[in-house]
Amino acid sequence: MSDEPEARPVNDEPELHPGVVTRSLAWLDSRTGLGTLIRAGLRKVFPDHWSFLLGEVAVFCFIILVATGTFLTFFYVPSAATVPYQGPYQPLHGQDVSAAFDSVMALSFEVRAGLLMRQIHHWTALVFVGVIVLHICRVFFTGAFRRPRELNWIVGFTLLVLAMGAGFTGYSLPDDLLSGTGARIAYSAAISIPFIGPWLASLAFGGEFPTTALISRFYVTHILLLPAAIAALLTLHIVLLVLHKHTQYRGGPAREDNVVGRYLWPTQAFLSTGLFFLTAALLALIGGLFQINPIWLYGPFDASVVSSPAQPDWYVGWLDGALRIFPPFEPKILGIVVPAPFIPGIVIPGVLFTIVALWPFIEALLTRDHAEHHLLDRITDQPVRLASGLAILTIFAVLTIAGGNDVIAFYLGTDVESLTRALRVAVIALPILVWLTAYRFAVVARRRHRADGAADPGGADEPPADRHPGQALRRTADGGFEEAD
Repeated sequence: MSDEPEARPVNDEPELHPGVVTRSLAWLDSRTGLGTLIRAGLRKVFPDHWSFLLGEVAVFCFIILVATGTFLTFFYVPSAATVPYQGPYQPLHGQDVSAAFDSVMALSFEVRAGLLMRQIHHWTALVFVGVIVLHICRVFFTGAFRRPRELNWIVGFTLLVLAMGAGFTGYSLPDDLLSGTGARIAYSAAISIPFIGPWLASLAFGGEFPTTALISRFYVTHILLLPAAIAALLTLHIVLLVLHKHTQYRGGPAREDNVVGRYLWPTQAFLSTGLFFLTAALLALIGGLFQINPIWLYGPFDASVVSSPAQPDWYVGWLDGALRIFPPFEPKILGIVVPAPFIPGIVIPGVLFTIVALWPFIEALLTRDHAEHHLLDRITDQPVRLASGLAILTIFAVLTIAGGNDVIAFYLGTDVESLTRALRVAVIALPILVWLTAYRFAVVARRRHRADGAADPGGADEPPADRHPGQALRRTADGGFEEAD
């Protein structure tokens, strides 16, 4: 045995020392523990079904709205002061317009990329509300709102209402004849509320319509109050999502106590990044190719003139339709005559929106199911839910069609009165027919699925008992495979 010391391998490579950034991050992690949180966040699992991307698309639309809206604020003048139009659009040259209308005309014809930004912003607002509606429908029909996610359902529904409000206030800012007509309709609905209506309308519109304060108040609401509220609720929505974890569709290895899908990093992060750029590209393409809200054709707002045909954006078209087809009914309450717009403009939307917002609690009472759920239902698992959801969507669809009754009557070659009477029947009869049909369909489908499950004990959610589950393999040192124990 040799007495020489044991030989040690010599490393000729220079010793690496952590850099300033690495040391700074390590110091911060040791004081805050953020590293643990970040690592846990990067390991969060996202279900891989495409429908879960609807919420992300809505967030991307909000980001694009903020970006394009910021560009527009550099050139928009939120003032109702009268100025002569001196721009390049000759049909309006020399006409007195508001400073707001004049600035939007300059954006459209004189600012480089101004019209493109306007149209991208407007189209994105339409898509933003539409994607939120689709996301809410997915959550509703699959039962993703059940305990413990009732609060997040209310947050999401409130986001829809705020998005509609942001769209309406932005739609009114150009101060053209079409948007002015929409503001007049909204003012009529607000002032019709018994007792407090005149005060609420004065607060929102800055006085008796038409008022010079409307533009400045809507501008502050549109660029500050509503975006801040939407950003706050989006943050809360995501925080609650992380706390409760994602729901997932039944089948395969999915259980109530796990989430099957992709890790946030790197797969989901790269997928979301690609989806963001795809969303932005499509919206830019639509904004560049399809004209929307050509205010130069409508002209500046004039309180003595009403634009016809006057159809608002689709997400408030149902409200216009309700006001158009509801009979002129004016009841008396405590000696005060309730104006005709109150029931179609306030009561009906209030009832429908309240039912949707409180549906998680309504369904829990009807089914007496107060357990936690992390696996989603098939849409036919709850017949009452399916039937009620489709019936409510039918009501909004009929009312949206009614919002264009004058245009539809023109193309159909009929009079508006006959079409209005038909729509009054349809808004009552069609939801009832849809409810009964959907309920019967769901009952039959659920019964058939249960029968299939009885014939195949594994059903669609798990492999049958007599089906071999497969064999686990491991790779050997020589590159082959062997069965794992």
